[in-house]
Amino acid sequence: MGGFCPELSDDVAEVRDWVHEFARDVIRPAGAEWDEREETPWPVIQEAAKIGLYSLDFFATQWFEESGLALPVAFEEIFWGDAGIGLSIVGTGLAAAALSSNGTPEQMGEWLPQMFGTENDVKLGAFCASEPDAGSDIGSIRTRAVYSGGDWVLNGVKTWATNGGIANVHVVVASVEPSLGTRGQATFVIPPGTPGLSMGQKFRKHGIRASHTAEVVLDNVRIPGSCLLGGKDKLDARLARVRNGERAGEQGAMRTFETTRPSVAAMAVGIARAGFEYARDYAREREQFGRKIGENQAIAFLLADMATRVDMARLLTWRAAWMARKGKQFEQAEGSMSKLVAGETAVWVTEQAIQILGGAGYTREHPVERFHRDAKIYTIFEGTSEIQRLIIGRAVTGLQVR
Repeated sequence: MGGFCPELSDDVAEVRDWVHEFARDVIRPAGAEWDEREETPWPVIQEAAKIGLYSLDFFATQWFEESGLALPVAFEEIFWGDAGIGLSIVGTGLAAAALSSNGTPEQMGEWLPQMFGTENDVKLGAFCASEPDAGSDIGSIRTRAVYSGGDWVLNGVKTWATNGGIANVHVVVASVEPSLGTRGQATFVIPPGTPGLSMGQKFRKHGIRASHTAEVVLDNVRIPGSCLLGGKDKLDARLARVRNGERAGEQGAMRTFETTRPSVAAMAVGIARAGFEYARDYAREREQFGRKIGENQAIAFLLADMATRVDMARLLTWRAAWMARKGKQFEQAEGSMSKLVAGETAVWVTEQAIQILGGAGYTREHPVERFHRDAKIYTIFEGTSEIQRLIIGRAVTGLQVR
């Protein structure tokens, strides 16, 4: 098997250019409006569906592309356009990844199409893992799933759910045997219109405001046994191994997060690149004391560091995506490395972009303040920077770092 090569195939490059055109012409011009409105940008999602960008076919094709680079490349372009709108377009992908990682072929065939709908009837998916008292601590999940008469009954509250409550299909992580911690958890599909599922609080956020984030309340939600991802026989066998002190394999929620980390990192790279490019172009045009501000070493050196960090984050992201596609183990926590570096790079680069613009960068007359607000979540969600460092620390030391 050959080594990693950061050269895009003609097909991936063609998709990149196509997505960039949509991001430039449709997403970016709408970014400020939907940020102010703090609403799901249905018209933009609809436009993405019409061209095939928001579709199961697009996500599946890019996911299974041979090099593993297609999806992160596309995500970088989308989030270069606008992160809030971008997350509204790709947010269903996390639920789809959870279903694909844990479900049977029959379950994927039934539920994946219902997450996306059609170009004339757009649907959304939502992945629900975090809880009010269990964010990064997946082992503290309290939502309970009880098997009853061939059905599963779920009770609990999920929080920070992208598309939560407005999605057509919800994928929910719940505890089946609480005494076993994460090893006693399972993942379920909640079909559309299931009684007992409702939206709780909708959050008003610092950034990514065009992406809907809310609580999901589960009150005696009864679903058929077939909605347990992977099936009950597989779950029973895994629980039996745990009770006997044997290895149970990776827990569903953690497997989902590990699978999607390079894609999340790519989103952050897109935001960072947007901030760098805007500051660079501003420095080329803005004059102070009789010359372009980009001619000052203080500005030029800062732009040099920004460009270097963006490329560094991208290369780590591409390496992790390639490794995942080729089935290589993240022995040094390369997925976490990509997410950690990309998230912190996005925050730093967009902050420097504001600094280069000065007072103008602090106003909403320029998008860099929005880029900075959008970037911050990438050091928090789907595993905080601290959690990523914990994972990396354990991998590189071989010790149970706490």
